[in-house]
Amino acid sequence: MIEVLPGFPDQVAAYACSGHLTKTDYGKILGDVEDRYTRHDKLRSYTEVAADFTGLDPGALWEDAKLGFGHMFDWDRMAVVTDTEWISRTTKFVLMLMPTEGRVYPMTEATREREWIKET
Repeated sequence: MIEVLPGFPDQVAAYACSGHLTKTDYGKILGDVEDRYTRHDKLRSYTEVAADFTGLDPGALWEDAKLGFGHMFDWDRMAVVTDTEWISRTTKFVLMLMPTEGRVYPMTEATREREWIKET
């Protein structure tokens, strides 16, 4: 499941992920992100990944890759907050490929990361 997190500026696409993500789940946020790009040249991404997150099905993984790399130069900052080690490692690797500032921190740092992603 994926849901929009409230309390962020419009240029921050903020989501919480839990369980197992399907292409249908992921499709629910694609419109939200593309809509934000009509109002902003660059977006910031903030994602909290719950401990019960088990992964993405192939369709969701493909949609995520298309979104991330399709807007490769349109991300201003990215932050992922998780206590799941494989998510942390995978995200750190992907962020090395992205021409943006990105951070990965444990859930204990969620408040700090929320503030960082909102900074101007």
